[in-house]
Amino acid sequence: MTGEEMAGPAGPKMVRLFCFVGSGFICSIAINKWRELERQSLQKKQQDINLLTDDSDNALAFQLCKKKKWLAP
Repeated sequence: MTGEEMAGPAGPKMVRLFCFVGSGFICSIAINKWRELERQSLQKKQQDINLLTDDSDNALAFQLCKKKKWLAP
């Protein structure tokens, strides 16, 4: 045999093809979901950094007031 399959019913070949395509589809979904989670994490970190650097004195005072319950939520 030269690596090619013997002629036979197409059933097993189609099953393997659908399994291969299905696993590729599932992996693509997982990769896209992972990228989305990473992007959201980076955005949240960037927002936290911007909160501290943009107006750090006012932001810090606001956070302290909220912790001490001096401001209404």
